[in-house]
Amino acid sequence: MTRRTVLSADLKERHVNMMAFSACIGFGLFLQSGKVIYIAGPGLAIVAIVLASSVMWSVIACLGEMTALFPVQGPLFEFPGRFIDEAVGYATGWITWFAWVVILAAEILAVAQLWKFRFDPQYLAEVGYPDKELGWSTEGYSPAVWVFLFLILIGLVNMLPVRQYGQLEYVFGVIKILFISGLIFFNVILSAMQKVPHDNHFWTWNKPYGFASESLVIHPSHDKDPGIVLYGQQGQFLALWTAVSACVFSFVGFETIAITAPENKDLEKHETLKLATKKLTLRITILYILCTFVGGLNVPYNDPNLVNIQINSVRAGQNSIFVLAAVRNHLRYWPGIFNGFFILSATTSGINALYNSSRILHALASIPEAWPLAFQNSRRRLERTTTRGVPLGTVTVSWCFGLVAFLAVKPFPSIVLGRITNNAVVSELICYTVICLSYVQFYYRIKAASEDHTLENRSAFNRDDKQYPYRTHGQLFRAYYGLLFCILLILFNNWRAFVYPFSLPDFIASYIGILAFFALIAAYHVKSDGRNPMKWRRNASMQIHRPPPKVVVPGRRRGHLVFPNPKDPIWVEENFKAFIGFIWGWLK
Repeated sequence: MTRRTVLSADLKERHVNMMAFSACIGFGLFLQSGKVIYIAGPGLAIVAIVLASSVMWSVIACLGEMTALFPVQGPLFEFPGRFIDEAVGYATGWITWFAWVVILAAEILAVAQLWKFRFDPQYLAEVGYPDKELGWSTEGYSPAVWVFLFLILIGLVNMLPVRQYGQLEYVFGVIKILFISGLIFFNVILSAMQKVPHDNHFWTWNKPYGFASESLVIHPSHDKDPGIVLYGQQGQFLALWTAVSACVFSFVGFETIAITAPENKDLEKHETLKLATKKLTLRITILYILCTFVGGLNVPYNDPNLVNIQINSVRAGQNSIFVLAAVRNHLRYWPGIFNGFFILSATTSGINALYNSSRILHALASIPEAWPLAFQNSRRRLERTTTRGVPLGTVTVSWCFGLVAFLAVKPFPSIVLGRITNNAVVSELICYTVICLSYVQFYYRIKAASEDHTLENRSAFNRDDKQYPYRTHGQLFRAYYGLLFCILLILFNNWRAFVYPFSLPDFIASYIGILAFFALIAAYHVKSDGRNPMKWRRNASMQIHRPPPKVVVPGRRRGHLVFPNPKDPIWVEENFKAFIGFIWGWLK
C-alpha cells in the first residue's frame, strides 16, 4: 500500500492573497505601531515603515519571480539550495521553520497578554475619562488558561482540509481589511472633532511634541534616572533605525505566497503570482502607513501608556495607540471592542504561523539529505499526508513548539515576548538575505540559459518574452538593495544590547540565530565532506536524488529544467568571491 505524501492543490489565488495578508496583520500593527511612534515620533515612524516595507517590496519580488518560473515545494530553502549551496538551503529551511514556530508562540503569548486589559485609574483621571475604571474582569485569570485554549483552537483549524482552511483564512482576511479601514476612518473623525485645547488637528506634530522624538532612551524604565539618553541628530538617526527594526516584525509573513505554491491550483495562470505579490505589497504598505499616521494624530508620542512599551517589550491592549485614541477622546465601549479584535487578529496570525511552519517542515521531510541518519524514520512519518492532503505529522510537531507560549506565566511575560519576536525577526532576515542572494544567481543563470542555443526551450527563460510568468523592472537592483539592507538589519538589529549595562539575554535572543545558521551549514558540510573546512566543496544540487523543478510557462508545455547546472563552478565561484570581498571590505 502506497503512502500519500503529496499536498492537495486546492487553494485559489484569492485564498493565497488573504492568507499572506492575514499572516502580516497580527498584533504587530495594533501594538507595535504605538511602540514605533514612541521610539521615533509620529513623522519618523512613517519613514521607518516606508523603509521596512521597501525590504518586503524587494524580497517578495525576488521570491515571486523564482516561484512563478519554478513552483517547487519549499521554495524558501529550495532556491538557495539550487543556486547557492545545498548546505545553505538546508540551514535556511531549518531556521525559517524555527522562526515560524517562534512566531506561533509569540502570537499566543500576545493573546494571553491582551486578556489583561485594564487601565490605571490615575491615567483615566488625567485624561478626563468619564469612568473611574476601564478594563475586563478576565484580568485575574491565569495566562496559562488562554494559552491552552487558543493552542487547541489553532491546532484544530490547521487540521481542516486545505480548501476549507483557505476559505476560513479568506474570511479572516476580509474582516481584517474592513476593520482596519474602519479604524482609519475612526481616527480621522476623532482628529477632525478635536478642538479644545488643541490649536489644530496636527497638534501631536507640533511643539512640545514634533515630527520626531526629542531623545532616545537606550534602556527605558520607570526609574528616575533614565540612564543613557541620546539627543539631536544622533538620537533621531538611532531612533529611526530602532523603529525600522521594530517594523520588520510586523511585515513578516509575506512569504506565505511562496510557501503555498504546492497547494495553489491557480499557480500556472499567467498573472497569479504577479497579482498576489503586488496586491499584498500595496495593501500592507498603505494600511500600515495610514494606520500609523492617523493614530499619531490623536495620541502624543510621550503618552504614559506608550512609554510603558519598553523597547524590548510588547504590552496589552491598553498600550495600543488606537485604544488610547478612544480613551483620550472619552469614548466608552470602543476600547473593549478594539481589544477584542486584537485578540482575533493575533489568533488568526497564529493559525497562519502554524500553517507556514507545518508546510516548511513537510517540504524538509521530503528531502532525506536534510536530516541526520538517526531521524530518517521520523522523516518518513512526517512526510505522510491524509487523503485530503493535510500533513498531520508536521502540523502536530510544529504545534508542540507552541507550548513555549506557556512562558506567559512568568513574572515579566512582555519582556519574554519582546525577546522571542527579536529572535524570530533575525531568523527571518537571514532567510530574506539568502533569498535575495539566490535571486542574483538565478538572474544570471536564466540569462545564460536564454542565450544558450543548444537548449530547446531557451525562450522559456527569456525575461523579455511576453509569456515569461513574472518579472519587474529593476529587479536585480532590488535584489542587491534587499540583500544589503537585510545584512545591516541582521548585524545591528539590537545595537542597544551592547550599550551599558550590557544585556546578555537580549544579546543572545538577537544574535543566536546567526550562530545557529552557520553551525547548520558547517554540520552539513562535515556530514558530506568531512571535518577539514579546506576540503569543503559547494555541492551541486543535481547530484542529489530529487526531482528537478518544473518549468511553468503559460501556454507552453511543462518540462523539466534543462539549462546548465546552476552551480557552474567558474561563474558561481567568481561571483561568490566578489560578494564576500565586498562584504569584507565594507566591514573593514
